[in-house]
This record gives sequence, structure tokens and C-alpha cells, in this order.
Amino acid sequence: LLLAIFVGLFTENFFTLRNFKNLLINVSPRFIIACGVSGCLITKGTDLSAGRMVGLSACLSAMLLQDVNYAGRMLPWLPDIPVFGGLIAVLLICAVFGAVSGCVIAFLKVPPFIATLGMQTIVYGLCSVITNNQPMGGYKQSYARVASGEIPIPGLYQMNPIWAIPFLALFAVVVGVFMWVLYNKTRHGKYMYAIGGNENAAQVAGVNVPATLIRIYVLAAILYALGGFLLGAKAGGASTATGFGYELEAIAACTIGGVSTNGGVGKVSGVLIGVLVFEILKICLQFLGVDPAYTYIVQGLVIIVAVALDLRKYLAKK
Repeated sequence: LLLAIFVGLFTENFFTLRNFKNLLINVSPRFIIACGVSGCLITKGTDLSAGRMVGLSACLSAMLLQDVNYAGRMLPWLPDIPVFGGLIAVLLICAVFGAVSGCVIAFLKVPPFIATLGMQTIVYGLCSVITNNQPMGGYKQSYARVASGEIPIPGLYQMNPIWAIPFLALFAVVVGVFMWVLYNKTRHGKYMYAIGGNENAAQVAGVNVPATLIRIYVLAAILYALGGFLLGAKAGGASTATGFGYELEAIAACTIGGVSTNGGVGKVSGVLIGVLVFEILKICLQFLGVDPAYTYIVQGLVIIVAVALDLRKYLAKK
């Protein structure tokens, strides 16, 4: 916050509606992905396959939703598929990978770090095979509009077209509300926090731990798929490099937002704050003209400090 105020005072065009809209557009898919990771972290797990799942989703979306008249179409035999149909297909495919990860963790008792690391490699390999490591573009307009579309604000849009709500922000709001209700008002949410607090105690209390863990990783994979679908539309293209490192960004954002690495603690509002911290940090450094390479150094320092503070709180409670 202090950095944003400083940059706003000493640089031009920082506190503008256009910059705020850019922030919304950048935050939205990352927030959706971080929401998926948050459930894994709350149960003392993690998901290192998030970034590769995002990349797979973006590539599958590209293959399914290229314009039928595009010369470099990846699947020229494929009929014209509606955008909603492509989205459902991508969500279902990624959900299968999430279910496999959940089963391996729940039934084979493989540590989440190892299970999702293996899934990360598998998904990346499959993505490379089906795309032949070729970048893809040539999207149909209806798919591209998912990212570029906006809803005008009545009364203000007529004065200035900047007054409009991006579709991407609406997706993020819907996901945020859904996750808040899931975490705070449902039995699944209570089970999730109970497992993160003490898995053995939760099982003794009658919680179906394996089923809950599988649901968490399936939901996480669905959110990665949605994030990849939106990122592909936003970028106007996709490749096997899409989503690279997003799992680390998502885990870091959750940690910054108060999702404890010791499990059992975390809020959707905190996840949003964590994503905002990183995105505002990036924008501030861009406005200050800092070399992008230094952004990673600053992000790394922020992550270390946040985790150290979280562990101090945990040790103090003990």
C-alpha cells in the first residue's frame, strides 16, 4: 500500500481508471487459480501441477476453439464448437487429472508434494505431445471476446467508454463468491478445515477424509482449467509455456494472504489480498522503470518474510 501511494504520487497515470482496469484483468485469472490452490494448502497439502494444468487448459481451448477458416488450424477435421462447449470439455478433462491426484494422495498416501510434482510432469508431457510443441492462435471471435468483452456501466459509459466492467472480472467475482460460500457455509468447507487442523481427529469425528481430499483436488483442477481458458483468450494464443510458474505464484499469493502452511487456516478474502499484493507490486515496479528481473527478487523476499511471520504466529500459539 505504501509503495502504491509513493508510485502514485511520483509517477503519472498510476491512479487512473485504465490502470485499475488493467489490474482487474491481470488479477482475475490469477485469483481463480489461487482459489484452487488454497483448498490444497488448507489441508496441509499443495499442488505443483497447477501451472501445467493451466497450460494444458489453454492449449486444449486453443485446439477446440480456433476459427474454422484459420489456415493453421490444429484440428482441421473438427467441426465448429460453441465456446461454452469447449469450456465444458476443458473443465472435464482437467477434472480427471485432479481426481487422479486426489486418489493418489487419499488412498496411496503419497505426499501431496510428490504426487502433484509427478502430475505436473505428466501433464506437461501430454501437452507437448498433443500440441507437437507448436504455438497456437487464430481464435474465433466469440472466444476472444471472453477476455476482451465488457459490460458498460449505464450513465457513465456514454461519457467515457473506459467505464465498463471486464468479463474477466465477472468470472473472478462469481468464483470468489462460490468459494466463500463453499468454505464458510457448507459441510465440505467444515471438513476441509478440520482435516487441515488435525486429520486423525477429523477421521475419528466421522469425516470422510479420502472423499473430501479428492473433491478438493478435483475442484482445484477445475479452477485451473477455468483460469487457463481465460488466460488463453486474454493472450490470444497458447503454447506449452503458457502458465509456466503459475503454481508458485498461486502458492505465494495464498501464503501472503494468510493461508497457513501449517493447515487449517485460510480465507478467500485473504487469497484475493495476496494476489493483489503481487500484482500491485509488479505494476509499481513497472512504473518505476525497474528491470523485470528484479521483480522476482522482490517477490522471493516477500514470500520468505510472509512464511516466516506465519510460522512465528504458529509457534507462538503452541
